[in-house]
Amino acid sequence: MSFSLSKKVALVTGSSRGLGYGVAKSLGNAGAKVVINYLNDRDSAEKALERLKADGTHAMLVRADVSDPEQIGSLVEAVEEKFGSLDILVPNATPDQPQKPIEEYDAEFYRQMYDFFVMSPFHLAQAVLPGMKKRGHGRIINVTSEVFHCSVPEFSAYVAAKGGQIGWSRSMANELAPFGITVNTVAPGWIPTERHENDPEEDKNAYLKTIPLGRWGKPEDVGNTVSYFASDEASFITGQTLCVNGGRTPW
Repeated sequence: MSFSLSKKVALVTGSSRGLGYGVAKSLGNAGAKVVINYLNDRDSAEKALERLKADGTHAMLVRADVSDPEQIGSLVEAVEEKFGSLDILVPNATPDQPQKPIEEYDAEFYRQMYDFFVMSPFHLAQAVLPGMKKRGHGRIINVTSEVFHCSVPEFSAYVAAKGGQIGWSRSMANELAPFGITVNTVAPGWIPTERHENDPEEDKNAYLKTIPLGRWGKPEDVGNTVSYFASDEASFITGQTLCVNGGRTPW
């Protein structure tokens, strides 16, 4: 890796496993101090922390519901108290996203998607921005999805929320640029992780055939992209969305 995140502190929400852990691992490999966040699965979170520390990453573990503004405030306070700063924010936490015809969704599920992918990044940003503005430096990297660019059917709630997340990020990029803070988004394709263990093989095989590079993406593919956006090498890049999906959305 040609860039360094030494002396930087990164918070990755929903990072006890899957893509979140892949992001945390890549940031740690680049030299950042990493905060693992989880809500329900303490066992996975503790194992993730142990693996990071075994790799030489300076890391800590904090339980918090990042859809709750009060818990977000306590989370950020705990990080800044231990590490002195919070330089890199990666909102990654996500609930289940079942695919359904629009007639089968209800308003509460739409609100849940909006809470996770727009309101949670909003509250997290409000909590971290005072410190970032004071230091004149910060990186916010939202983990969105290719579903917005691909207009995936029977996924309307998730697609709508991810579209809102991308729009929010672009607006924040312009607003925060004068303070030395960049805001970008990473849009992964379908990358099988623990949560996909029971997905139908025929669905996986059909999706794999649509990837021009001819292989599945890995969590580290997303993590390395996040680490790049977090680095000084990406200091002149803001308001952008980079699809990490093997060329399924080449435009």
